[in-house]
Amino acid sequence: MEPVNWKLCLIADKEAAGRKNLLAVIQKAVSSGVTLVQLRAKALCTREFLDLALQVSKILKTQDIPFIINDRVDIALACDATGVHLGKKDLPLPFARKLLGPQKIIGITAHSLRESLEAEEGGADYLGVGPVFLSPSKKDLKTALGLHGLFSIRKKVSIPILAIGGINPENAHDVMATGVNGIAVISAILGAKNIEKAIKKLLYSIEGKK
Repeated sequence: MEPVNWKLCLIADKEAAGRKNLLAVIQKAVSSGVTLVQLRAKALCTREFLDLALQVSKILKTQDIPFIINDRVDIALACDATGVHLGKKDLPLPFARKLLGPQKIIGITAHSLRESLEAEEGGADYLGVGPVFLSPSKKDLKTALGLHGLFSIRKKVSIPILAIGGINPENAHDVMATGVNGIAVISAILGAKNIEKAIKKLLYSIEGKK
């Protein structure tokens, strides 16, 4: 497995992008400093998702940016993505590993210390931990971990952690101070009027710059 720069992950959510051209947004994002892209397209059928994933893969391979597919192991295999990110309702980790093999990255969503430890013990390569703060993209989750909860998980888990949920330029530095490897955002980039400026602000915050 190739080393991954976890610093800033764009969750390229097709629905959250709205009328924006998602491919153009991704191209602009990686050119501006995003280090990892996860593609999410829950409303698309398999053919549509695959078509989009193949186009995104082409963009990211020219930039040497790791590419993660959300939920769908079959799509990850079909477009030769770097790996897949799985939630509770997706294919269980052992079966995903059997299909993907040892060279692909498998990330697992975790909302608690117990879930984080179980995922690490089960062979996850990284965790998406959150929500750190309440986020409009996760309306079903009514409680947030907060910085203390995130720090508690970081102390107990050794694999990389991407923090997610309500993270923006104002709080990204505090999130990174818990010891996580990076942050994953949706609206902080997809909802920005100026994507380049939004990413610059996020990177400054991550690196503790003013």
